[in-house]
Order: sequence, then C-alpha cells, then structure tokens
Amino acid sequence: MVALREERTNILVGQSPRIRQVLRLIEKLGHCRWPVLLLGETGTGKEVVARSMHAVSPVGPFVTIDCSSMVGPLMESELFGHVKGAFTGAVSQKTGLIELANGGTAFFDEIGELPLDLQAKLLRVLQEKEFRPVGSLLQRRSDFRVIAATNRDLAKEVEKGAFRRDLFYRLNVVNLRLAPLRDRKEDIPALIAHFLAKYGNHHTLTQEALDAMLSYDWPGNVRELENCIQHMVAINSGPLLHSLELPSAIQHHLAAQRSQAMAATAMVHDPGPVLPKPLGTAYSHTHSHSLSNGTVVPLSEIERRAIIGALEYTKGDRAVAAHLLGIGRTTLYRKLKEYQLAV
Repeated sequence: MVALREERTNILVGQSPRIRQVLRLIEKLGHCRWPVLLLGETGTGKEVVARSMHAVSPVGPFVTIDCSSMVGPLMESELFGHVKGAFTGAVSQKTGLIELANGGTAFFDEIGELPLDLQAKLLRVLQEKEFRPVGSLLQRRSDFRVIAATNRDLAKEVEKGAFRRDLFYRLNVVNLRLAPLRDRKEDIPALIAHFLAKYGNHHTLTQEALDAMLSYDWPGNVRELENCIQHMVAINSGPLLHSLELPSAIQHHLAAQRSQAMAATAMVHDPGPVLPKPLGTAYSHTHSHSLSNGTVVPLSEIERRAIIGALEYTKGDRAVAAHLLGIGRTTLYRKLKEYQLAV
C-alpha cells in the first residue's frame, strides 16, 4: 500500500484555488466525524482525499470498501462477514469490512453501485450501529466514521429509484466536489514535475511535449496524467521526453487538433474575392487591393493570417497556438509584435 503522505501529494499537488479550497476542507472535516460525500469523476482522487481526512485525526483503521468490485451473492459476506457453514464453501468464519472499520473510518468507494437490498442493510448499520453476519442469529456492533464517494449524480439516482432516498440524506451531510483536471490546468506543470521526480531518472519534458499536455483535457484526470508520465519514462532511456512518446490518446488528440487548426487557418486566409474581416490590425491598402484582384498573396500576409487563425481556434491560448503553428512561443510573441497583432 502506498504511504498516505505520498498518496496525498499525488493528487493535492498544485496551487489552484480549487485545490486550496479542498485542502482547507480536508483540515476542517478531518477533525469531526460527520458523514462526507465526495463527488467527482474517476481519477480525481476521491480516495486520496478520504485518506487525507482520516489522517488529520487518525483514530482507528481506514477501511476501503469498493462497492463496484463486490458483485454477486458474496457481496453481503464481504460487507458483513459470515459464520462457518453459512453457505457452501464457508469453511470458516469471516470478518466483514463493516466490522473491520469499527472505531475508524469506512470509505465506501462508488457507493452508487451498491444494490438496493444492501443499501437498506447499510442504512441500518449507520443508524443503529448494528449488523448481522451472514448465517448468524446474533447482532454485532460497529461504530465508524463514514466517507462515501461516487462519480454518479446520486440525486438523479434517487429520482430514478436506483438509490434509497433515506440513505442518500444520511450520507449527504457534507459534500465535497472534486474538480476535474481540465478545470484546473494551472496545476498540470506542478503535477508533471512531481511525477517526474517520483518515476523519472532526471527526465525532463520538451516544451513541445509540455504544450501538448497542457492542451489535452485529461478525461482520466490525475490518474491518467500519472500513467502518462510512467509510460513516457518507461519507453525513453534519455533525459528528454518528447511529444512523440506521449500515449496514443494524446497523439490522437494532437492529430485532430492539427487537422481542425489547418481547416480553420485555410478558411481564414482563403484568397477569394470576399475577404473575412481580420481580428488584428487592418490590412494595408496594397494588400487589400492585390488580394481582391486574385493576385499572389505575399508570404508575410499568409503568415499573419495563419497566426490569427491559430489564435482564433485556440481562443487566444498562445502556447497551444505556437505548438499548432510549429514555432516556439518566443517566435510567436515576436511575430505578434512584428505584425502589430493584439489577438
């Protein structure tokens, strides 16, 4: 098991306002035993945040209960345990995860995956602090702090009848939504540096690779970013990690981005009889006359309009625009000044 301190650092690296807010809430909620519901996409670090809350006041064990991995008839046994002979194959007594969490914290990961019949039994445990192992006639007690997590909209699941309303209100005393990585991209460079320090051997990224990673939306969030760094380090023996070594998902993203950018820039500097109005400074009279008459377009004009098109496409993101144009950011800044563009 990865050390708690390492796990906390893995996801909580960064100085974005969203991360700072999460850190403040972890510190505050860690000192109380109110139920907490963690909301967020897969890979945003819900378990790490739960462990961090427990670590603020580490009383008792921290037990992870992965509701998505417990399927079939043995799910109840996993949660509540069983006595010897309770069913075929129960050759000995088993302690369930609910009992293991006694005195500590139970983290119910992907709580939305729990079947309705077990939701009812879990609700009784949370209300009465009692449960009964499979095959037993005796009640046992377990008192723990509950933290639940889901990537589903539990309120909608309640309306559909897929999640018990009373359990939802029991869990949703305090909720904390974790932002996806695409909404806090300012943390990406710090996360990259952290994972390079953890997995690399004095590796660094080229500017082109960094720009590509900044332009990607990371549907798998921090977990995907970590896997990306591991992938690049594994296949590269040199100190520099290049964009060509990025995983296939990011390569496909870059290819689609280049294709769309080329189409966008082609539309911007199409030398037809009707010219689109430029976003930057006005054309000179000479250029307007020559273009409207279908004569040769000067290279400087094509370059200027390609820059405008790239910046339009990237919504003003100069780093990504430079990457799409195949030039460095310094060169792009020089060209913007040269053409007096304020895009």
